[in-house]
Amino acid sequence: MASVKKFQVTFDCAEPERVARFWCEVLGYVVPPPPEGFATWDDFNHSLPPEQQDSAFACVDPSGDGPRLYFQRVPEGKVAKNRVHLDVRVGTGLVGEERLATLKAECERLVALSAVCVQVLEADGINESCISMQDIEGNEFCVD
Repeated sequence: MASVKKFQVTFDCAEPERVARFWCEVLGYVVPPPPEGFATWDDFNHSLPPEQQDSAFACVDPSGDGPRLYFQRVPEGKVAKNRVHLDVRVGTGLVGEERLATLKAECERLVALSAVCVQVLEADGINESCISMQDIEGNEFCVD
């Protein structure tokens, strides 16, 4: 049997630190400490050549269980639906109105962080409710 691998989720974006800090708020993640020898991430960033400054940022699950999220600057903007998205699991084990109310409350919290609510998909007898959203750069994700 193959062993389970740890993985990182990488986001292409225009403003890596801004998007990373958004996802920290969404997921309860934190920014890891700066590399050894630097008091702050700004100090590290300013030590890089100009073309590499502000080109990447990351955040991690403080418990160490979840995957690391890595954000890298790319020159092109988002032009179509992203092929990978995160499902933010806040309604696990809930059904019906209780689930929908929980999802809507989380949606409101995320909208206050500048996320966009795209569509509320209510339970249809086969699938439970979920909410389609976009982060601050338009990447799709679901509140599930």
